[in-house]
Formats: sequence, structure tokens, C-alpha cells
Amino acid sequence: MTAPWPESAPGVLRLPSGRLVRGRGLRRALPPGLPPTYAVYLLGKQPPSTPWEARWLRWPDFRLPSDRADAHAALHEALTRASTDRVEIACGGGRGRTGTALACLAVLDGVPPAEAVAFVRRHYDRHAVETPWQRRYVRRFPTPSAPPPQGG
Repeated sequence: MTAPWPESAPGVLRLPSGRLVRGRGLRRALPPGLPPTYAVYLLGKQPPSTPWEARWLRWPDFRLPSDRADAHAALHEALTRASTDRVEIACGGGRGRTGTALACLAVLDGVPPAEAVAFVRRHYDRHAVETPWQRRYVRRFPTPSAPPPQGG
């Protein structure tokens, strides 16, 4: 197990289970301190390589993931890995796609879908989850007891 994120570090969100994940915008410099050990990058095009393990999820700006089943799998893996890794979730600006993904992680961690956006806005960034369709995506995100979506 790696050393966890400091809870006071910029962008770090504590999920109800106690797992810590960091959200950030890739257009800003890497924050000082510990680097991630695993990341999920939510971008319309493939990100540059990193010295840590990373997964790319095709997710155009202001939109939804191109493949919802892949998004569900990537976020489920991120939540699982957050118990032993420093997991980072990031898009260009760190608010819309990142906030949406963090809200989906909160759903997977037990936050009711109808409350997940408010949870992320309260504990991560008050402007997180920028569009009506991103909010709707979170409300409809499969809970741990629901089956994941099929295909794209």
C-alpha cells in the first residue's frame, strides 16, 4: 500500500468509505507533493504518457463518456484502487468531467444518486458537474446493486 493523499491537499475528496481521491484540471501544473500512483484521464483525445499508471477514458469536453460501459468499469476500478493507491481523476479544467466522475464514484461508494452532485460540490468544488446532461448522467449512474450499462 502506498502513502495516501494528505486530506488537506488541493482537490482531495474523502468518499463516505474513507477512501481519498484527487480531482484536478490537467491545464494546471501538477500540484506539489505526492504524485498519483494511478489516474483516470477524461479527455476527448489520448493524454500524454505519465510516470504513473493511467487509464484514458474518451470523454469530450462538456459531454458524456463515449462508452458508458467503459466509463463504469474505469470508475469502478478507480474506486477499488483508491483503497491502496493514490488515485487521481482529471480532465482539462477539473470541474465538469472530473466533477461528474467524482460524483459517480460517490454513487459507487454509497451516496444516493440524487445527492451525489451536491456531495461533490460541497466537498470538492462548488462548480463541479457543469451541464444538465452531466447531472442527469450522475442521477442515472448505476448504483452498486444495479447492473452496469451495456455498450456505448
